[in-house]
Amino acid sequence: MTVTIALESPRQPEVVRLLDLSDAYAASLYPAESNHLVDLSTLEKPSVSFFVARHDGAVVGCVALVEAGDGTAEIKRMFVDPQARGLRVASRLMDELETQASRRGLGAIRLETGIRQPEAIGLYRKYGYVEIEPFGSYQPDPLSLFMEKRLD
Repeated sequence: MTVTIALESPRQPEVVRLLDLSDAYAASLYPAESNHLVDLSTLEKPSVSFFVARHDGAVVGCVALVEAGDGTAEIKRMFVDPQARGLRVASRLMDELETQASRRGLGAIRLETGIRQPEAIGLYRKYGYVEIEPFGSYQPDPLSLFMEKRLD
């Protein structure tokens, strides 16, 4: 009963199923204009590192680290299968993501999450992320929370 984290292609049936679950969950919480999900082709770009969590070989979580090209990166598509909750999958994904970001010499990791996701907000705060103003191409949105963690 082990959980492993590895860089993998997002274009595999089990991952697509997980992304579809993520899309449905986001759509149940927010209107389309407040959903800032990236598609499969974006996740395959060279500037993206896509991490997959597996429990006994089955895909149970994922997260993407999208490098902005300015020494920062953004967390996208963080999602854990509801059936795998309690296995600390999200924490393991965050640990690996931050380790890889540090190895790459990135100065900060940023993210946008929704205000109706207290578990996600709690996870990011636990990891030291603090609220910031909208960044990149994001516009202010009362349903969005923007966060950042500076790396040493």
